[in-house]
Amino acid sequence: MTDLLVFTPEVSAALAAGQPVVALESTIITHGMPYPQNIETARRVEAAIRAEGAVPATIALMRGRIHIGLSDPQLEELAQAEGVMKVSRADLAVCLSRGAYGATTVAATMICAQRAGISVFATGGIGGVHRGAGESFDISADLAELGQTAVTVVCAGAKAILDLPKTFEVLETDGVPVFAYGQDTLPAFWSRDSGLAAPLRADHPAEIAKAALMRAALGLPGGQLVANPVPPEAEIPRAVILPVIEQALAEADARNIKAKAVTPFLLQRIFELTEGRSLAANIALVLNNARLAAQIAKEIVTLR
Repeated sequence: MTDLLVFTPEVSAALAAGQPVVALESTIITHGMPYPQNIETARRVEAAIRAEGAVPATIALMRGRIHIGLSDPQLEELAQAEGVMKVSRADLAVCLSRGAYGATTVAATMICAQRAGISVFATGGIGGVHRGAGESFDISADLAELGQTAVTVVCAGAKAILDLPKTFEVLETDGVPVFAYGQDTLPAFWSRDSGLAAPLRADHPAEIAKAALMRAALGLPGGQLVANPVPPEAEIPRAVILPVIEQALAEADARNIKAKAVTPFLLQRIFELTEGRSLAANIALVLNNARLAAQIAKEIVTLR
């Protein structure tokens, strides 16, 4: 596996020195935002992590290798590439064997981060149980990955387009600790309050770091999920966003959009229906998560 990993000099030096490193996914660049907002956001997220005293490691697949950290030209290349595979556990090996461009989902990023020796990962929102999963069985591989791969994932909750109660039930069944950061309810991506009580609450990065280290000491498999609410000034309240989500879901169903195509379609349609407000919230929450992830990574290094 090490032969497949390509590290930037910055990330390689940080890992060798035992400095805090934060993994970042790449689907937000290729499938989550339009160009040029995608590359601008990627640069801002990396800068936010550096400002907190950690090193960013954006993960992507290029020409048969897993890149742990991307140079600025590589970020630009990925942001404008066409036909990029959206890679999860099931197709990670296929993408590498084909030498194709691959953007890592939460699941694939966790796999690559763990193999690279990175224990903290910042993203926007995780995947989960899709609405109507009782018929479609459409459940994101992100949930299974959280149950088996020891990486702490910082997000703004599960994506609000999902069946949130069922998503968190699956995480509980898989033994994944779910923390709401600084509040007693779980956030819902664009909204600070999903209406669901949080299983656990954490008010300081050190609490999350200590829990991660204790899980490792106990030999427990799986990661941790930290649900960090979107900043108040960027929030789209539940009462505002829910009707928009319902309209986008109805349109996806009418067009028979399925599987991996669902989430990109819904995000784009919600962007259009909110006149760009959802994208502004998305950028704000990703930056917020990156800062918290860097703080957790620093605490893990301090406590280890």
